[in-house]
Amino acid sequence: MATECNCSICSKSGYLHLIVPRADFRLLQGEDKLVSYSFDTHEAKHLFCGICGIKSFYIPRSHPEGVSVNVRCLDDSTLHSVQITPFDGRNWEDNIGSLKPLPE
Repeated sequence: MATECNCSICSKSGYLHLIVPRADFRLLQGEDKLVSYSFDTHEAKHLFCGICGIKSFYIPRSHPEGVSVNVRCLDDSTLHSVQITPFDGRNWEDNIGSLKPLPE
């Protein structure tokens, strides 16, 4: 299930979150090209390509044990269907409890 956040950064960059357990995430190439940044609480580890600027995944504050993958950066053959759940990211603190925890 993917989450569409309406906070300023996510909505303007078109980020569609698919949070997966870190053990299920594998970066195949390009780690040496990643640049990181943080803001506000500095808990999330935002990563983007230092060459093209795309933000294809990051370590979210909401699920630090997971990886948030931008569904829009996946190849068409990766997923067959996606159910999208809206999330009010503009009021993150008030709504974080509505997100489901990652499976153990």
